[in-house]
Amino acid sequence: MKLGLALSGGGIRGIAHAGVLKALEESNIKVDILGGTSSGSMITALYAVGYTPDEIYELFKKYARTIVKLNSNVIRKEIKNFIINHKISCQGINNGEFIEEIFNKKALEKNIKYVSEIRMPIVIPCVDISKSEECLFSSVQSNEENYIGDIEVGKAVRASSSFPVIYEPMKYKDRLLLDGGVLNNVPVKAVKNMGAYKVIAVNFDSDKIEISSNAIDIMMKVADIMGNKISEDDLNSSDYTITVPTDGTGILDVEKIDYCYKSGYETTMKQIGEILKIIEK
Repeated sequence: MKLGLALSGGGIRGIAHAGVLKALEESNIKVDILGGTSSGSMITALYAVGYTPDEIYELFKKYARTIVKLNSNVIRKEIKNFIINHKISCQGINNGEFIEEIFNKKALEKNIKYVSEIRMPIVIPCVDISKSEECLFSSVQSNEENYIGDIEVGKAVRASSSFPVIYEPMKYKDRLLLDGGVLNNVPVKAVKNMGAYKVIAVNFDSDKIEISSNAIDIMMKVADIMGNKISEDDLNSSDYTITVPTDGTGILDVEKIDYCYKSGYETTMKQIGEILKIIEK
């Protein structure tokens, strides 16, 4: 029996997925197929090329601030453009190139360049906004046009993590790619299509919004509502769902990396008994 794990997007909260993987490893539960969207794609790629959950945790702590750093020059330019021309461009606050560089570097350190070279079956969704369709980066060969394997690991992760407004769309050949969460925030069905007999989905508690919440917090709440609605069908098709509490951690809240990692681990450990029942059923 092949066990699949479908990891949702969620910004900094995504490090909780590494905690989930650590708990499964310690409980001798082997994940055979892995899929992840947005920050879930980051964990998927790093784990599949050979990094341990603890190593992934350390990499997040090392690079998170740089990845989420907002370009103040772009922000000022957009504000000026809005005041003078009453327009906002489609460019993001960050171009996402650093994400691509980091993940290409870490993959190459494991002697892997392209997604197709990864031995573990994985799938990473993104959205082609120029064609209004989902694209799937996969290490398993497919004749379907929207499945792509001959792409560098860093580009695949960057495309799936290009959250609208925060990151600009990524150009790839004749495609214009954005965050996979636009259409598929928890890729349960994509993981099943890769051959998984049982699939565990991992998502997060929705952010809490208060009167003091800022624009980014509100935007993430809207994204959570939309993402949860879009993902309802996928979540319902999972065999088990782990919902990790993240105490209102925002998409860019790097101060809570430690908390999220621990929460992913502890939440999963508390549910190991139920998970084993699902697997053994």
